[in-house]
Amino acid sequence: MHRNPPKIILASSSPYRRALLQQLGLSFDWVAPEIDESRLKNEPPEQLVTRLARQKAEALQGQFSNHLLIASDQVAVLNGQVLGKPGSSAHAEVQLKNCSGQKVTFLTSLSVLNTKTNKRHLELDRYVVEFRHLSDAQIKQYIKRDNPIDCAGSFKVEGLGAALFKRHHGNDPSSLIGLPIILLCSALLEEGVDVLA
Repeated sequence: MHRNPPKIILASSSPYRRALLQQLGLSFDWVAPEIDESRLKNEPPEQLVTRLARQKAEALQGQFSNHLLIASDQVAVLNGQVLGKPGSSAHAEVQLKNCSGQKVTFLTSLSVLNTKTNKRHLELDRYVVEFRHLSDAQIKQYIKRDNPIDCAGSFKVEGLGAALFKRHHGNDPSSLIGLPIILLCSALLEEGVDVLA
């Protein structure tokens, strides 16, 4: 382990990602990167999320010269279609109606950039969620209670969202919240940060 590991910056304004990183007990600051998150024409979802995570970290590189920049991005994919953040209760209702009884794949990317050495870690986690068959009343009640309008796929797994699921599977359940902690711990360890030390 390095005696003086770099300081950590979370390149995100997401309170969900901050909460996940705080669970590791690390000291860090956060800065919202200013990038265009638009999808490129015909860009596959996997390339979209990895590109955006990489760009979020790189956007802050000039401001921090001896830091680990952590960035992430997430999309949900239903039958080949990308589901973004709904932005409103009405759009969340449409998304959840479409997800009812379906399998949705969540793609969550992770970028860790050491600005001192320029070493980069870029990972992608896939997590599959199978939704229960949901009634209109259940969907409306869920949205009213959890208000998931700023969440890809229109649910908060750390809230009442788990009640929407029949089953789910993948390597890292934290990726559903937006930051794959298992992958992050591995990248941090390679950069001299042992969260268990």
